Amino acid sequence: MNVRPVAAAVAAVLGLTLTLVGPSASVSATGEPVRLVGAPVVYAHRGASAYAPENTLAAVDAAADMGVEWVENDVQRTKDGELVVVHDDTLSRTTDAKKLYPDRKPWRVRDFTAAEIARLDAGSWFDARFAGERVPTLRDYLDRVDANQQRLLLEIKKPELYPGIERETLDVLARAGWLDRSHVTRRLVVQSFSADSVRSVHTQRPEVVTAFLGTPAVADLERYAEFSDRINPWHTTISADWVSAVHRVRGPHGKTLEIDTWIVDDPTTARRMQELGVDGLISNAPDVVREATGGF
Repeated sequence: MNVRPVAAAVAAVLGLTLTLVGPSASVSATGEPVRLVGAPVVYAHRGASAYAPENTLAAVDAAADMGVEWVENDVQRTKDGELVVVHDDTLSRTTDAKKLYPDRKPWRVRDFTAAEIARLDAGSWFDARFAGERVPTLRDYLDRVDANQQRLLLEIKKPELYPGIERETLDVLARAGWLDRSHVTRRLVVQSFSADSVRSVHTQRPEVVTAFLGTPAVADLERYAEFSDRINPWHTTISADWVSAVHRVRGPHGKTLEIDTWIVDDPTTARRMQELGVDGLISNAPDVVREATGGF
């Protein structure tokens, strides 16, 4: 029996939004991908960062070239209030800040203006082929993800360094058109390691899907579910019992909490996470884990 057309037909009738295993995915009556139970969603961590410099537009495009719909990024704030996409709170690892600004140690993001950061080479450290790649502003990043018809898992990075960054992030999302119904219901998740930051996003825009990065104790899950739709743990910290416990709790939108685990780059780990029942895999090598799990 060919299960794919059967699953697609059933989903279309019921209006389900399951994602089909494999590259020839079908869609439901709602226009959403259809997938079989057990096939995880795959997220390109900082873009397809095993193949292009992390958090750059090149990494977004690399994910798109692989057919990976979801990309993950990190957002921080410059000295003059621009939101930029960069992981570390310093610029030294992934740019030529040391060379261009030798007297600005420790090269913290918040100590540089947007114009100064725009001069940096954010690609050569990874590979000479990417020389001249820039640190994108959040707005530029959103525009590229939208142009590629991708979806975004946005992380507010170290919000304790940037008071008010939640409101500013939501403002940029709104100006870029990312807070309309289509985006907030199907294409956007906002996450953070800070429970206070996740709660702030939920309070200000309760329609936005949110995720807490970490592995809360089972006894605390109900408290997190007041403001978070997803619990996104490091893959080494979870068990089948914990996954089952999370899936028994409903989040602020009345849906079962989901679990997207990180960072999963090899087939063995990917299949083990799939067996535990996680909903998504966040990976630097999304093509590898997608192949291993049949994920979307």
